Amino acid sequence: MSKGILYLIPIPIAEGALHTLPAEVYTHTAALQYYFAENIRTARRFLKSLHKDLVIDDIHFSEIDKHNGADTTLLKKWLNDGKHVGVMSEAGCPGIADPGAVLAGIAHNLGATVIPLTGPSSIILSLMASGLNGQSFAFNGYLPIKEPARSQQLKALEAASKKDNQTQIFIETPYRNNQLLDEVLKHCQNNTKLCIAVNVTGADSFIKTKTITEWKQQKPELPKAPAVFLLLA
Repeated sequence: MSKGILYLIPIPIAEGALHTLPAEVYTHTAALQYYFAENIRTARRFLKSLHKDLVIDDIHFSEIDKHNGADTTLLKKWLNDGKHVGVMSEAGCPGIADPGAVLAGIAHNLGATVIPLTGPSSIILSLMASGLNGQSFAFNGYLPIKEPARSQQLKALEAASKKDNQTQIFIETPYRNNQLLDEVLKHCQNNTKLCIAVNVTGADSFIKTKTITEWKQQKPELPKAPAVFLLLA
C-alpha cells in the first residue's frame, strides 16, 4: 500500500478573511477526512465556513497538545494506511513558528508526500508591505519573554541587521504586543526602522514603518491580534 499524503492547509490570518484562500484549499478540504489541528473546535468551525453541507461528524480530528505535541503514533498509522491527512494551525501557514513542522518532518521520514497549499503568510505579507530589505531577511520567531534575555536578543538582532543590512522579523503572543513594542522602543537605536504589521489581510489591518524616534513620538496602542515586527538598522 502506498503512503498517504500530508497536506499543510493555510488558515486566514484575520478572522473570517476567506477571500485570502485559493481554490485549492476549498478543493482539498472538501475531500479530506483526517486532520491534525491546534484547536479542534476552531478547525471544525473553519471547515464548516468553507463547506456548508459538510458532515463534520464524519471527519477524524487529532488535537496538537500545547505541552506534549501531536500524537505522532496516530500520524504514522494514518499515513502508513494510505490516509490523506490535513494539518491546520490557528492562523496562517502550518510549519512556520508552528507545531506542524514536526508532523511534516515525520511524514518525510516515512517516505510520505508533503504538499503545502498556497495561502496567506503574515510573515511574507508583512515583509512585502514593510518597505524594508526583502532581499536579505531572517525570521526569528518568538523572542525570550523575560529580561535580560529579551533586551539582549533585541540588541543582537539590531546589530546583525546593521552588519548585514538584513531585515530581522519576529512575532509575539497577541496579548503581549504592547509589552514587546515598549521593549523595542526602549532598547533599539533611534534611527533603526521598525515596521509593525497587525491583523494583516483584515478589514482593520495596520501596517506602518517608521524610525524608532518616530514611533516614540506617536506610540500606538496595539490590539490583541496577530502581529509581526520587522527591524532594519
